[in-house]
Parts: sequence; C-alpha cells; structure tokens
Amino acid sequence: MTTQATSTQRKVPTRRMSFEESLQTVPRHFAADGDLILSHLAASLSAVFPDGEDFFVRSVRHYRDQITDPELKRQVAGFIGQEAMHGREHRAFNDRLAELGYPTKRFESFTKRGLAIRERLAPPVANLAATAALEHFTATLAELVLSNQEVRDLFGNDEVRNLFLWHALEESEHKAVAFDVYKAVGGSERTRVWTMKALRFGFVVGMTFQIAVSLLLDRKTYKPGALRRSWRKVRRSPLLSKELWAQLKDYDRHDFHPDDRDTNALVTEWREKLFGEQGTLNDKLVTKAA
Repeated sequence: MTTQATSTQRKVPTRRMSFEESLQTVPRHFAADGDLILSHLAASLSAVFPDGEDFFVRSVRHYRDQITDPELKRQVAGFIGQEAMHGREHRAFNDRLAELGYPTKRFESFTKRGLAIRERLAPPVANLAATAALEHFTATLAELVLSNQEVRDLFGNDEVRNLFLWHALEESEHKAVAFDVYKAVGGSERTRVWTMKALRFGFVVGMTFQIAVSLLLDRKTYKPGALRRSWRKVRRSPLLSKELWAQLKDYDRHDFHPDDRDTNALVTEWREKLFGEQGTLNDKLVTKAA
C-alpha cells in the first residue's frame, strides 16, 4: 500500500529536452530488424501522445487551485512540465514519421478533435478520471520498458529508444500525481473504476484501428510473408503478455494506488543511467532539471 513517505519522497523534475535533430536520421522501418508491425505500433503510440499529453495537463491543471497539500502542488507543477515536454518531443518525432510516410499527423488531428469533443461534453472530474486511468496505462508500459531488455531491444533505432526511455522514466516519476489529485478533489471510486473499464477496451480498440490503417498505407505490408512474420514476433513479445494485461486490470481493485507497485529502485537506476554524471541523455538536455 502507498504510504505518506512514498508520497513525500516522489520527485517530479522538469527536464528540458531536445530530440528533434537526432530524430532526423530515423529510417522508415526503425524497429528491430526493420520489423513492420512494431514500427507502426511505436508510431501510432507516438501519434496520440502530443494531444493526449495536452489533455492530461488541462485535466490536472483545472484542479490545481483546489490542492492544499504543498507537496502535491509541487508534484502537479512537475507533472505539467514533464507532460508538456513529452508532447513537444513526440510532435517532433511525429513530424519525422510523417516525412517517412506514416499517417501520424492525421492521427494527431483525429485525437485532438476527439478530446475536444470529450471536454465539451464531460464534466472536469470525468476528464480527470480518464487522465488518471490513462496514466496507469503509460506507467504500466513505462515499467515494462525500463525493466525488460527484450522490450527495449524491440525499438531497434537508438534515437527512438532514447526518446521512449526518457518518456518511460518520467511517466514512472509522476505515475501517481493525476491519481492523487483525483482522490484529493473527491473523485468517486465508482467513476474511477468504470472509467478505466471503458478506456481499457477503447484504447486497445482505438490503437488496433490506428495500427491497421497505418499498415494498410505501407507498401511493405503487401510484401509476401512480411505481415505474417511480423505478427509472429509481436505475438511472442512481452507487449501481449497476460502479466501486462493483469497489471492494467489491477487498477479496478477498490483499494488500488499506483504506488502499490514499488518502482523506486527502477526510477533511481534509470535516472542515473540517463541523467547521472555519465548519463547517456545528458547531450539531449537543453537545461538542467528543475
């Protein structure tokens, strides 16, 4: 279970990053061994991040003035800073992917319109519930990326892997912030759980549709055997494991909290690897973390 110590020890630094220049060399099928589906999967995920992250920021910012805990207010500021940077850097990646023929800009537009409709129709607490649920998605995937070498190898291209590693670290750093804001402003358990049940289905269906559309627009998809070989590889990967699905469903538990899964050691390890004295991503830092 989460403890007060866990909450007060959580650090959510804003790192000003720039991947844009290094992403200009990313090839068309950048995943390991030029894998077809994995390349489109990563591209489709990236396509929803910029406007999705903006939605997260708006959902949490709406309640910022209602937060009385100074520690949580500090974490909210870090959350907003991190998510804003994620959106900016993934938009740069999406620009490069669009140059390579991926429909990322169309997916960005679709995501933006869909979220705008949601915000017009749904009350702010419902949007905050959606943010908390989707943050569990990103935190679960982030933990998988940081803890599993096989998954990191699937990215193939070093610069794409670096982008997602940075994103994964920061998702792990702020994984409980939206959830804690939701609880602090009196969000109900019923809404929290049923929002996740709906999004768990909707997100998977939506991503599957995006990947399918993206694949249909790729000439390599029609190369004999290419799609079948790629599917065999994806099907055997940890991305489709029962364990991952069970971790996502754990959110439905009535006493769930994101800090129930202790990832502190993992976060400490990757902070040092990426941004320590010899950190591999220090050259991408525009300014030091605040």
